[in-house]
Amino acid sequence: METAVAQPADARAHEAARLAARYREVRAATALLAAPLSAEDCALQSMPDASPVKWHLGHTTWFFETFVLAAAVPSLRPYHPQFRVLFNSYYNAVGPQHPRPERGLLSRPSLAEVTRYREAVDERVLCWLAGPPPAADLLAVLELGLHHEQQHQELILTDVKHLFAANPLRPAYRPAAEAPRDAAPAAGPRLGGDAAERRDAGGAAGARAGEPTPLRFVGCEGGLREIGHAGPGFAFDNEGPRHRVHLEPFALASRLVTQGEYLAFVEDGGYERPDLWLADGWTWRQGEGVSAPLYWTRGEAGWSAFTLRGVAPLRPDEPVTHVSFYEAAAYAAWAGARLASEAEWEVAAAEAPVDGEFVESGRLHPAPAAPGPGLRQLFGDAWEWTRSDYGPYPGYAPGRGALGEYNGKFMCNQRVLRGGSCATPRSHVRATYRNFFPPTARWQFTGIRLARDAD
Repeated sequence: METAVAQPADARAHEAARLAARYREVRAATALLAAPLSAEDCALQSMPDASPVKWHLGHTTWFFETFVLAAAVPSLRPYHPQFRVLFNSYYNAVGPQHPRPERGLLSRPSLAEVTRYREAVDERVLCWLAGPPPAADLLAVLELGLHHEQQHQELILTDVKHLFAANPLRPAYRPAAEAPRDAAPAAGPRLGGDAAERRDAGGAAGARAGEPTPLRFVGCEGGLREIGHAGPGFAFDNEGPRHRVHLEPFALASRLVTQGEYLAFVEDGGYERPDLWLADGWTWRQGEGVSAPLYWTRGEAGWSAFTLRGVAPLRPDEPVTHVSFYEAAAYAAWAGARLASEAEWEVAAAEAPVDGEFVESGRLHPAPAAPGPGLRQLFGDAWEWTRSDYGPYPGYAPGRGALGEYNGKFMCNQRVLRGGSCATPRSHVRATYRNFFPPTARWQFTGIRLARDAD
């Protein structure tokens, strides 16, 4: 989040109008994601790392009420005093939180009550934005809240996928036959439609289904380079300060690793060879009994994968997803390559257009790489594990107060991922964006891009 600077009233009024339109779009997109779900679906929690959809709906609303409205209108009474605890995620400076593993035990408030909570806060936020020009620092917090909500839009989809995969009925979040053909809000997901169905049916343009585009390595220059956010536009605080890094010449794979390529690793005994694995990764693999990516199943008819549109045969040309950092590193070792550092990835992606398979397409699943020169699938499709630990950039300092807890306190025992996924809103990502998860995490749309030192 950029540090707010003093702005004249007319500039703040213009920014308030822009953010009001953006607020409506983002909030409508969240509601659209929840629309296919029943009240029962929205109340359940499949594991401690996931949260019920109802909680996501409440928490994103709590964020605006707590960090925007409470500061903008101090006399405003909270919608419900106990929501301050129920929907607080990890902000210790705000106060206590309901235990994360027990969010699925909250039968009350009902989904209907959480929906009314959202509507009430929406009305208050939009009324505030329509009034006298707000202070620039509060407008910056509002924009942070919108990007925060977009993060939870992706979590809604990945948490629901994990929840439905645990159900023996294997329900589909959005069956292909039910995909609507009408356009969605500009900032929100389009859950289906012609484009998604064409990609499902035919794969990448110019390639037959099941045949991935050839994988090539694209050379990148080394030297003294700069990474990190600087200048106008939104960025989270962990994306800066912009700073110099020294890189040796390197090469990145032209596209993501496919399911067919990863299946070759599985069938070659990759999960049984400790020489390919990091020590912690091998201990994790043995302890968890992992033998394939999350959601893969082997049956009499071959391999299949659970998707948000139900169970589907494994397509060899689609990017592999739902692998941990440890699995990604083991595959790279097997392939005679390595994972990129986050600095290498950012330097390679700095001038690339933010183009790829995002939530707006409605496919809700990574697509085969399209043929073409250069680096493909840098954005969208699957978050790309890097070999970099998640830590502060030189000169980084978290902000003051509760919002300073947003990123900085998690800079330990996490790995950086780059690029976004098929569940990410397009307007949410950029080349400097740093996502992070523990190396064992698999329920996100996490994938693999190979790298190697230059010849």
